[in-house]
Amino acid sequence: MSGTLYIVATPIGNLEDVTARAKRVLSEVDTIICEDTRVTAKLLTHLQIKKPLLSFHEHSTPAYIKRCVDELQQGKSLAYVSDAGTPGVNDPADMLVEAAFTKGIKIEPIPGPSALSVAISVCGFRMDEFAYVGFVPHKKGRETLFRQIAAREEPTIFFESTHRILKTLEQLKGHLAADRLIFCARELTKLHETLYRGTLDEVLAQLQATSTKGEFVVIVGPA
Repeated sequence: MSGTLYIVATPIGNLEDVTARAKRVLSEVDTIICEDTRVTAKLLTHLQIKKPLLSFHEHSTPAYIKRCVDELQQGKSLAYVSDAGTPGVNDPADMLVEAAFTKGIKIEPIPGPSALSVAISVCGFRMDEFAYVGFVPHKKGRETLFRQIAAREEPTIFFESTHRILKTLEQLKGHLAADRLIFCARELTKLHETLYRGTLDEVLAQLQATSTKGEFVVIVGPA
């Protein structure tokens, strides 16, 4: 009888956000598959859990995926975690889940923290409909994406890094109406969590007056 593949959400910054169910599952599975073993090892140390770790990333080969599926078919239970948050958003969980589905292996989601849902909960925009576009491209496609965001009626969510946040917002300013509101969250759930909301000019001024260090979630409000 095949084992179970658990897709486990982990904290996006504050380790206190790990759920009791996630802790139990991670302590019970045979092996934990993760993006970066060093990142996951820190979480497991905090939880006082010792388990074998397998690194799994976007460049993992089909043979590596087969190895994971073979273990599941042999009756072992595996957990997949991303570096932070709910798997399936900007990580390779889809490749592993698809392979498990094709073999009829049981898959069980263990819900928990997500930068997307956290930002949505505090942005103050009507979010019945929205578009999520991942990370902004470094070069090719940036201007096209900014035009699409500006033309979209519903809100758009994207992630940005500490090194590019100011450049991205400055470029986006050339496409948005001056009075269109945006929301910007820095270091969600962490010690220096800061929330900014206003026009692009207002948010840029707030960022420059505080800090641009950390990971960012940006929501461009509805037109």
